[in-house]
Amino acid sequence: MRIAIINGVNLGCLGTREVNIYGSQTFEEYFKQLQQLFPDVELTYFQSDKIEELVDALRKGKNCDGIILNPGAYTHTAIVLADAVRSISTPVVEVHITNLFGRELYRRRSVIAAHCVGFISGFGLQGYELAIRHFAAH
Repeated sequence: MRIAIINGVNLGCLGTREVNIYGSQTFEEYFKQLQQLFPDVELTYFQSDKIEELVDALRKGKNCDGIILNPGAYTHTAIVLADAVRSISTPVVEVHITNLFGRELYRRRSVIAAHCVGFISGFGLQGYELAIRHFAAH
């Protein structure tokens, strides 16, 4: 099984950005834990702050069994990412580290979620593990 993890804007700053909200662990550290936890799953990881690169990564994910997408703040406004998810047949789970519905009003909307097979929000980095478990079960 092959699963691509695609992280969007500002997620390259995990571990140093607002640690009271996002924690002190970098995603690269967490990614190593995921690889150890799921040794039979081929996991790839890509992060970019550039929307065009995220669209390209989604299209490259067509050879995977699933994609985990955390678009960061792009979730609220990036119709182009929603269109990219709609244009591929690979199932996508949208993941967010924080509970979007417990935050500011403008963060309580995803233009992408309706085009995904699932949406996970508020479980910290463990949301990625939950998404992998979903794909492994299906």
